[in-house]
Amino acid sequence: MSSATERRRPQTAQQFVLEELRRAITSGELRPGGPIRQEALAARFEVSRVPLREALKALEAEGLVVHHVHRGYFVAELSLDDLEEIYRIRELLETEAVRMAVRWMPDGTVAALERIQRDVERAAEEGDVAAMAAANRLFHFTLIEASGMPRLVRLITTLWDATDAYRSLYYTDAPHRKLAVREHRAVISALRHGDEEATLHWLDEHRAHAVAALREVLGQERPDQD
Repeated sequence: MSSATERRRPQTAQQFVLEELRRAITSGELRPGGPIRQEALAARFEVSRVPLREALKALEAEGLVVHHVHRGYFVAELSLDDLEEIYRIRELLETEAVRMAVRWMPDGTVAALERIQRDVERAAEEGDVAAMAAANRLFHFTLIEASGMPRLVRLITTLWDATDAYRSLYYTDAPHRKLAVREHRAVISALRHGDEEATLHWLDEHRAHAVAALREVLGQERPDQD
C-alpha cells in the first residue's frame, strides 16, 4: 500500500474503506456503471469483507453506488435528467451562497482563489485530470464556504459528490480544461471588482458549458427546443 494511502488512513477500517471508495468513484477511477469487485477491493485495501460491505451500504445511501440482487454493487449512473436536475439545484443553492460570499467576503479569499487557480492551470496544462478535478473543487468550495453558511455548504457538497465522476470525464478533453481556466479567471476578475452579477454570470456559464459537454458523455443529447 502506498505511503500516501497510509497517510490518508483514518482510525477504523470502515472509515478508511469508505473514504478510499468515495475517492475512487468521485475521481472517475471507478467509472459510472462499472461493477465494484469486492474481493479485489478487499485485497487492495487489506481489509475483510465486513468493513467493505458497511462502506458500500453507506455509499448506497449517498447515491454513489447501487445494489442489484444477485449481481452485486455498481457505481451509480446518472441519466441526463438526473444530471440536469442536480445542476439546476446547484445553480439555485450556489447563487445564494455566492451572493453572500461576495457581500461578506472574508479577507484573503480572493488571494486564496488565485493560489488555487495556479494549481488548476498547472494541472490543466499537464493534462492531470485527477489534480484538475481536485483543484477545481477546492476553487469552488473556497468561494462557497466564504458565504459563512455551513448548512448550505453541506447541501451543495452532496450535489457535487453525485457528479464528481462525470466532472472528471469532462476534464479529459483539453478544450474543456482550457475553457474552465478562462472561466475561473473571469470569476476572479469579477470578485476583485466586487461585481456580484458578473461573478454569478461567469459561474452560470461555467455550469452551463459543463452540462452541455456532459450530455455527450451520457450519450443522450436532447433535440433542440423551440
